[in-house]
Amino acid sequence: MTEPAFTPLRSVLYMPSSNAKALEKAKTLPIDGVIFDLEDAVAPDAKPAAREAAAAAVGSGAYGRRTLTIRVNGLGTQWHDDDIAAAAQAGPAGIVVPKVNSAEEVKQLVAAIEKAGAPDHTRLWAMVETPEAIFGVRELAAADDRLAVLVMGTNDLVKELYAEHVPGRAPLLTALSWSVLAARAAGVAILDGVYNDVKNTEGFLAECTQGAQMGFDGKTLIHPGQVAGANETFAPSPQAVEDARGMLAAWEEGKGSGVVTYNGKMVENLHVESAQRALSIHEAITALEADA
Repeated sequence: MTEPAFTPLRSVLYMPSSNAKALEKAKTLPIDGVIFDLEDAVAPDAKPAAREAAAAAVGSGAYGRRTLTIRVNGLGTQWHDDDIAAAAQAGPAGIVVPKVNSAEEVKQLVAAIEKAGAPDHTRLWAMVETPEAIFGVRELAAADDRLAVLVMGTNDLVKELYAEHVPGRAPLLTALSWSVLAARAAGVAILDGVYNDVKNTEGFLAECTQGAQMGFDGKTLIHPGQVAGANETFAPSPQAVEDARGMLAAWEEGKGSGVVTYNGKMVENLHVESAQRALSIHEAITALEADA
């Protein structure tokens, strides 16, 4: 069976690599991806052991088709070089690096990953979470073919802006929109930032809907209770899948007629491309869930 071309990233959960129970829990969750965290969620004295645990988890084969990544400590920290070396040797789908500020840093990171012997499938996931990164995000996103995903670090961005977390995220909309534009121009995926109030389901779902409407591929998460909402919001709805199939059927049937309509609406190439994308996402999600 041919692997689907599209990799679902609706729900990507941060899991502290120092917490063995959390790593076990991730094996049972219907998440599209895991970020085995070596940075914020791990105390300094626990980082070496967490590094070993993350590498072991990636190599275990126990997480099915989930996309596995390791978040290393940032450039300039005392743990960064050892983290990069261990992550590269483990060979996850992605190495997530916090506070990537420029195209030059992307190139530096790619060189380090390759020097450390990472396999070809291990890509760079760059976190965008500073004003400097936002101003250079277009060049950053296109800096190297090994960069596969931009990850919004909205907590750090709010802190750097001296802004506030508010419903609707007005202080962040410029940065979020500009980052989505950069990702689409470069042909890379982009993940929305985390939602902090894990007990506020209504607020979380509203932010997921906003992110999906803006064009994000999925959302980074901090709690298992957020998984189902992200999965549903960032997937094509049953109606969208039905409409996509109907539109494509009408397009095929009407070839050569000059004008094609579906449900009374004109169908053009751009609609066909959107329908094909919706179906590819649906098929990839179906394959992922069948193997969960």
